[in-house]
Amino acid sequence: MLEGLLQPSHLIVILVIALFIFGPKKLPELGQGLGKGIRSFRDSMRAGAEEQDKTETPTGSHSETANK
Repeated sequence: MLEGLLQPSHLIVILVIALFIFGPKKLPELGQGLGKGIRSFRDSMRAGAEEQDKTETPTGSHSETANK
């Protein structure tokens, strides 16, 4: 059902529509804002994964330190 949804010709049509709606001056600002938002989201996901890795203890290592 969704095969071929984002073909290059479709992306061009979307870009032209966005150009008409937002204008040539506003479009680069919107792209920059979108890029910053995606970058921020990835950084926060990466930081959350690193924090989770630090809090988890490997199986078996906890019992070894308790026996010493």
